[in-house]
Amino acid sequence: MADVVAPPTAPENRTMAAVRGIPSFYRAVRAEMAKVTWPEIPDVRRATIAIIVFVLLLGLVIWLLDVALQGLLVRVIPSLFTGR
Repeated sequence: MADVVAPPTAPENRTMAAVRGIPSFYRAVRAEMAKVTWPEIPDVRRATIAIIVFVLLLGLVIWLLDVALQGLLVRVIPSLFTGR
């Protein structure tokens, strides 16, 4: 945990307290990062491929909806697309 620091009274004291707190913050971050379980490379690859496939399929669905709705609007409201 972070060290307890007395509340500073002047702005320069606040700055110095922040500067003095950096090493303890860095130690706390390192301790927390050591607790993290990082995924294995095959898991990362599998997840990346799944995300890319999902994004491509979603883009295809949006493109198909765009084409279908554009065709429908051209037939229903042709004045939007004739330039008049």
